[in-house]
Amino acid sequence: MKLEDVMNLDKISIGVIGASAHYGWAKRAHMPALAALPEYELTAICTTSEESAQQSKEFYGAQKAYSDYSAIIADPDIDVIDVCVRAPSHYAIALEALQSGKHVLCEWPLGSSSVQAVELGEIANRQNSQTGVILQSRYAPGFMHVRELLSDGFVGDIVSANMTMFLQGQMRNRTEASAWSAEKSNGAHVLNIHTGHALDVFLWCIGSEFHEVQSLVGVQVPTSTLTDTQRVIEVTSPDNVLLQGRLQNNALASVHIASIPAHGSAFKMEIYGTEGTLVAQSSQMVEMIDPIITGARTDGSRLEVLSPPEHLRLAPAATPEGVAVNVAQMFRRFAECLKTGEDFSPNFQEAASRQILLDRIDKDSLS
Repeated sequence: MKLEDVMNLDKISIGVIGASAHYGWAKRAHMPALAALPEYELTAICTTSEESAQQSKEFYGAQKAYSDYSAIIADPDIDVIDVCVRAPSHYAIALEALQSGKHVLCEWPLGSSSVQAVELGEIANRQNSQTGVILQSRYAPGFMHVRELLSDGFVGDIVSANMTMFLQGQMRNRTEASAWSAEKSNGAHVLNIHTGHALDVFLWCIGSEFHEVQSLVGVQVPTSTLTDTQRVIEVTSPDNVLLQGRLQNNALASVHIASIPAHGSAFKMEIYGTEGTLVAQSSQMVEMIDPIITGARTDGSRLEVLSPPEHLRLAPAATPEGVAVNVAQMFRRFAECLKTGEDFSPNFQEAASRQILLDRIDKDSLS
């Protein structure tokens, strides 16, 4: 459906690909977010079998069920396709949805490489399709507040910034069903997913990109024993990413994102300026929940909690607390852009730029 037609609709018809009734990211985040948003109508869901699709249809209250993603994409009653499946399948499904003229929401990363992401961005641009990539940390009220504070000069000129995230991540026990994640080419690893999410919100908050950067991308644990079969497999997926460089605003920045065996300190971002300091901290992965923000000016005062103002809380009160909030905030803004014709951010073109940066980080990694 053309953008001008969607703008006149009372409700936006959405079809979700990957909406299991039993497990998965869609069940935890996408579906609770959509259920809380009156802007959307859940027209259809799609899973990998007819049986599970019918179960999901009943569980979520969808109108239709599909077990073939090509069929849900071809449904003329659907305005928006939401792609929430394993990372290796993002590109093919998003590509077909765009080629069918749908507006598309897709989980990060768009593809296993920047080449695939750039292609999707170019197609979306040619077709004037509204697109969104689920880099939902941008819609966490805390990070939105950090961006506003920095834009308003809370810290003055940024001198240096640091971000770390240490969590189990891909070092959790693997089974035969998840063995695919050990292969780097499948795209589900610390560089592509964890660093992609964290680096996006880090640079977005600061409002500046890297001017020059040095990187070290490593596989510190090169084997994994599958817990259900005891088979030992090779791991080529990176588990540690270190960056240091200078931003375009002349600030120095350092980043360390790592999957570790246990007892990680989770997420922390520190921004130091000529007039103040801001710190964002979270006990989970950066994109999961709203961070706690503390800050102070350089007048001798102590760091204190800086709560986000109400105008940054976009999700309805009915949204369940936790991982669904940031997604609901993002989906509400996407609906608004569909209605007004404004460009949504982050879109597929922005996602392509992020994946170009990640490919550069990988290619230029110190050996």
